[in-house]
Amino acid sequence: MNPFASINIQSLPGPDDTRRVVLQNGITVLVRPNPESASVVISGYLQAGSLFESDEKAGLAYFTATALMRGTARRSFQEIFDALESAGASLGLGCSVHTASFGGRALAEDLPLLLELLAESLCEPVFPAEYIERMRAHIMTSLAIRAQDTADMASLTFDRLLFPGHPYGRADEGYPETIAAITRDDIVAFHRRHYGPRQMVLVITGGISPDAALEQVEKALGSFANPDQQLPPVLPEVKPLLKTIRQHVKIPGKSQADLVIGSLGPRRNSDDYLPISLGNNILGQFGMMGRIGDVVREQAGLAYYASTSLNGWIESGSWEVSAGVNPDNLTRATDLILQELKHYIQDGISLEEMQDSQANFIGRLPLSLESNSGVANALLNLERFQLGLDYYRRYPGLVAAVTPEQALEASRRYLDPRHLVIASAGSKKS
Repeated sequence: MNPFASINIQSLPGPDDTRRVVLQNGITVLVRPNPESASVVISGYLQAGSLFESDEKAGLAYFTATALMRGTARRSFQEIFDALESAGASLGLGCSVHTASFGGRALAEDLPLLLELLAESLCEPVFPAEYIERMRAHIMTSLAIRAQDTADMASLTFDRLLFPGHPYGRADEGYPETIAAITRDDIVAFHRRHYGPRQMVLVITGGISPDAALEQVEKALGSFANPDQQLPPVLPEVKPLLKTIRQHVKIPGKSQADLVIGSLGPRRNSDDYLPISLGNNILGQFGMMGRIGDVVREQAGLAYYASTSLNGWIESGSWEVSAGVNPDNLTRATDLILQELKHYIQDGISLEEMQDSQANFIGRLPLSLESNSGVANALLNLERFQLGLDYYRRYPGLVAAVTPEQALEASRRYLDPRHLVIASAGSKKS
């Protein structure tokens, strides 16, 4: 099997067809044209994530990001909405631990409008009081729904136990008591301190030349400035698990229990990330959710779903097994997953399994880059994790070079079946 057979390496994004420019105010712009497309996609982020907020005001970064488009110094919320709708365009903002993010799409001819609305939202929001209260009510409703969702609560509990006292362990959307405590003044102050061009990244892909795109970005955002923009704080050390920690969240009346089992994982730019990703694909993703899915769902019939995920971030990561089960099967499903994790760490994977996983990784790469949005997200990750503009050209070779022994060695550095977080949520614990 030759995983390179159907890959045209030169068709993948690379330094020869992607323009990267840093504007004088610190904004990094990446542009990759797609002459066959009549539309454009923008994607990017600013250093204004939840790591800047306190535990008492958890959710402040999220609240701020989602309030940016509720009105600017130049347009009301309705005028912003009407401008986007009349152009058939979209624009949205969100938040994660490290960054506030944005994304949008429009016809190439409407890119100036999209960038103008983005600039107004980032630089000149007015945070109308009436919309702040409407948004607070909306967020509180979402949090109430979250509290009754077994998958969400198991995941939140897992993060809190795996990253105690760390921003990675805190819910980006906050909690009812913290959202209730956030004032409009808090939002205004957060925006003033943290929204600025330093380390901002903007990616544009689609039917526009790099020169034209850069000219439009300079016009819309070249004057963006904030001399008071604060640097990101030094995050606390992520500490490894020293024992297995279990916790169950009781949610009465649920016919399904959700389960998350796992440990710390590598940072996204760690040398261990790719070998572990290939192993994780075998463990709980490839085919019918890998080995975990086969053993727990297909053979034992104990789960509605069972799969694994590897999440790599800037400071650390997580390696998780997730499953949805009948509450009466929670203990049996947990034991079977633990058994399979021990088998994986003790015995590793076969050469055939590795070759199948490699072919899957390489074969699906071009599919992920078929759309403008796929390319934009890919380029954004290159910049976020400093992987280099030639990463996707090198990627097939990097994948093909991993051996089963390397995957097992890297996996053992993170996954210890004796030291895990086991979080579950549902009507009862069996």
